[in-house]
Amino acid sequence: MSLESDRAELAQILRTKSVKTGKFTLASGKESDLYVDCRVTTLDARGAVLVGRVLHDLLRKEETARGLSIGSLGGLTMGADPITLAVAISSSLAGEEKPVQAFVVRKEPKGHGRGKRIEGNFTPDQPVVVVDDVITTGDSTLKAIQAIEEEGGKVAFALILVDRQEGGRQNIESKGYPVVAAYTRADLV
Repeated sequence: MSLESDRAELAQILRTKSVKTGKFTLASGKESDLYVDCRVTTLDARGAVLVGRVLHDLLRKEETARGLSIGSLGGLTMGADPITLAVAISSSLAGEEKPVQAFVVRKEPKGHGRGKRIEGNFTPDQPVVVVDDVITTGDSTLKAIQAIEEEGGKVAFALILVDRQEGGRQNIESKGYPVVAAYTRADLV
């Protein structure tokens, strides 16, 4: 399948399963006429395959454009988790010599063991990509970036499945982190 057909199919799954209209209170406390629950798509068998392909392609294009070598990607649990793994699997299935690795950022440091905030294949000496499923205000993405930087990581850019176009991109970019989104509200509504 072509990337163009993958993008179209993924957009249709998002529209069917994840995009809801009505009256909603968001995590930010804001009222909205749109709710986007990407987990329904990212945890769908076909949706996960398509998310991996589409975002893997975006990651590699942005990496090349910036002259970087991305070692790993991850974001704040739970929204980023299935996306991160889907992209890493897609990278491996593409036969890459050095597939991108996945990590998870906990909301709080682990309360036992080594007390880690970042789990998985995080290497602070390589540029990393922060992942999020949906951005509205950008606060959860910025929280993940802060945790990554506190552990010595350098965030190259944010890779987002859906940008709700409600100021989140501008908030993240105003802090110096480029945002690459697969879809925007306008693409899906």
